[in-house]
Amino acid sequence: MQLNLDEVSVINNEQAHRFEATVNGRRALITYRRYPGKIVFDHTEVPEPLEGKGLAAKLTRVALDFARTNQLRVVPLCPYVTAYIRKHSDVHDLLSPDDLQQLLSHSTGSSQSAAGK
Repeated sequence: MQLNLDEVSVINNEQAHRFEATVNGRRALITYRRYPGKIVFDHTEVPEPLEGKGLAAKLTRVALDFARTNQLRVVPLCPYVTAYIRKHSDVHDLLSPDDLQQLLSHSTGSSQSAAGK
């Protein structure tokens, strides 16, 4: 299945606490919890037929852009979001210095930052 990411819309479903995109009737999403001044990304889910096509990266970019626009500190508990942030230095400033240090010092696994930091 070909997927043109330019044609995929990502919405912030605030009631369900997730960023989501629907492609061919299948929903991909990133769940989050929002706190004053902070957003915690918990889980990324892409249906198997849509995996490996850049959809998770698009969801993550939109979610991180939302955090930046709203001046929210990011806490990445989801392994995918953690790996994405590790690879994209342009979003490192969205993490607290302690979370960024922890993220960069671990080459695998997810950040185990406490949401209450």
